[in-house]
Amino acid sequence: MPRLSLSDLYRIAVPGDPRLHPGGSTVAYTVTTADREPDENRSEIWLAAPGAEPRRLTGGPHDSCPRWSPEGRELAFLRPVDGKPQIHLLPMDGGEPRVLTTASLGAGAAVWSPDGSRIAYAAPSGDLDPHAPVVADRLDYKADGAGLLRGLTTHLFVLEVATGETRQITSGDFHTGEPSWSPDGRRLAFATSMEPDRDLVVSGAAYSVDASGGEPERLTDAGVICTGVWWLGERLLITGYVGAPVGHTRLFSLEADGPVEIGAGLDRNVMPGAPGYPGAAPQLAGDELIFCARDGGFTHLYRAPGEKIIGGDQVISGVSAVGSRIAYVAATPYSAGEVYLADFTADRTDTSSEDISVVSGVIAPDTTGGASAGVTGGVPAVTKLSAYALADVELFTPRSRTFTAPDGTPVEAFVLRDESLTGPGPLLLDAHGGPHNAWAPVFDGVHLYHQALAARGWTVLTVNPRGSDGYGEAFYTAALGAWGIADTDDFLNPIDALVAEGVADPDRLAVTGYSYGGYMSCWLPTRTDRFKAAIPGGCVSDLASMAGTSDAGHLLKVYECGGDVEKQSPMSHVAQVTTPTLILHGDSDDRCPVGQAEQWFAALREQGVPVQLVRYPGGSHLFILNGRPSHRVDYNERVIKWLEQWIPVDGTSASAS
Repeated sequence: MPRLSLSDLYRIAVPGDPRLHPGGSTVAYTVTTADREPDENRSEIWLAAPGAEPRRLTGGPHDSCPRWSPEGRELAFLRPVDGKPQIHLLPMDGGEPRVLTTASLGAGAAVWSPDGSRIAYAAPSGDLDPHAPVVADRLDYKADGAGLLRGLTTHLFVLEVATGETRQITSGDFHTGEPSWSPDGRRLAFATSMEPDRDLVVSGAAYSVDASGGEPERLTDAGVICTGVWWLGERLLITGYVGAPVGHTRLFSLEADGPVEIGAGLDRNVMPGAPGYPGAAPQLAGDELIFCARDGGFTHLYRAPGEKIIGGDQVISGVSAVGSRIAYVAATPYSAGEVYLADFTADRTDTSSEDISVVSGVIAPDTTGGASAGVTGGVPAVTKLSAYALADVELFTPRSRTFTAPDGTPVEAFVLRDESLTGPGPLLLDAHGGPHNAWAPVFDGVHLYHQALAARGWTVLTVNPRGSDGYGEAFYTAALGAWGIADTDDFLNPIDALVAEGVADPDRLAVTGYSYGGYMSCWLPTRTDRFKAAIPGGCVSDLASMAGTSDAGHLLKVYECGGDVEKQSPMSHVAQVTTPTLILHGDSDDRCPVGQAEQWFAALREQGVPVQLVRYPGGSHLFILNGRPSHRVDYNERVIKWLEQWIPVDGTSASAS
């Protein structure tokens, strides 16, 4: 059976945003693919049920955010009209979808009122003149992916489904989060910061507002920095931080005397879900509160106060519960994602193993390879996207290893290689972003060069160093103010161990990474000359200039780097670099601005270090996840070609397929 090639990007189908029908029998979800000819990502909405063949509900090409009406007779979703996303309504008894909104700058996902008569949504508000001068009196005048905000703010709107009448509910100099309806349908809750210095100090609170408009009422004080809010039954749940915005995101129930933390003893980061950060919003499964949190490299599902109910070797990136049923999307070592549907019961069956499920039929670890057939721990998938798309491809699977840093700290890493190989070979160290993200040993459909390199005889090493999520808050915060200082040995020690074991050839080592991983791909060559090639992507080379140019630069300096940016900047030590370097960067990146790549490129070129800069037009910071398919393929191709230009496999060089 052949191994994965980079062109397989156009065959990979990834499910997302599962939404269980109110009857609990079927689930709507999105399917995202890369469309070669128009060079864009395609998104459609599908419907699946146990024992039935999935069927397509909408034809795309850019349909998203399916949301069932309370009775399940209609499905609201987003589809562009003249390039702007608008809410559409699809009758489930037949007929074409109709457009509900005409928002001048586009609408956000639909949030149905409890009685189904209204839909709330968040959307940009203001006048957009792309030719007008941009005037800023705060640092938050731009955002990655959106660019210059030009005074636009995001606010709440309420639509009468029957008449189409729309009212703007909030206004002012602040951005609202997604709304949540109160059980009686009278109010909307949302998270925002209205502080005048919110660009300098992270802040946020939960608010509620009358669904017909009026002055928002603040519900939380400064003790908790609120990042999200949901009305679940009669309870108001919020996510946020205690005190400063460092460490884990926590889950709280808002009681009469203030927020009360849920799962205080869990010591894991709550994951409400975001691009590149898998998880799902907290919700009710029957009377039980469920939420996602990261454990090791995996994202799992928990029942309050902190009991794991869906674990195993998988990353959950969407959850929907109705009564005793749970629909979820999970990626495994064998699949970029499938939709699963499981029955939930509050009766415990076995808690003797941390990875054994305590709910009926829900996930225990599957170590037999069953996930390749669409099974996780005995729960069958209601989709078979990987089986259809990559049925003829055999994937390498990562192996978990725990290494010990010089100070005794255990550090988890994952080793991807052809286990049939013997003797030392070339090794690529790939550093993750964040820095508070984490690698997981699952197939992600993004870093295709991992699989392609393993097929060429490489070992790919992914490490979760200090600062990574999933290992407790002390580990999560261990590199604050010490980027490149606290974590360097966490990367180098596993390499030393693999060299000593005869897995890695010490003369054929390379380093790459994106975002924070791009920072490390600049930093590590300033510390050692052992790497024969480096490939920083979306890089950070100079924390001083980053602080003034990134959309999050000031907050990065204050909360992550402790104010001392010179000591932690690769640019301060660039004179030590001799490693041939390929720099890959999105031209429209506002998180790690392209000037970071330009500075590193210029400095290395001036020193005579072999260096090449590749800029991707229109690419935001997340372009390697959701940018043009041709750019994503090109990124993967260039990684392989640069490595094999400088580091031969068995004394020869090969080009990427």
